[in-house]
Amino acid sequence: MNMPGIEFLIDRMGRKKAVLIDLKKHKELWEDLYDAYVAHRRRNEPRESLAAVKKLIEAKAKRKARGCQPGKDEPARV
Repeated sequence: MNMPGIEFLIDRMGRKKAVLIDLKKHKELWEDLYDAYVAHRRRNEPRESLAAVKKLIEAKAKRKARGCQPGKDEPARV
């Protein structure tokens, strides 16, 4: 199969071992592959619920509206 901008590195047995991707032609494909890789690596990390994330965002927005700065007015959240 001919795929412009994509080349496969083949071993002596004819098995595909690596791929070269022309990032100028396939930037979005690379971004998708990288995002999938990052998600896979982080699969065992602790997770936050959507509700907890929304609370953090709302609290940050309130602090910003009051002019508070983490580190000065209150401790930063990580």
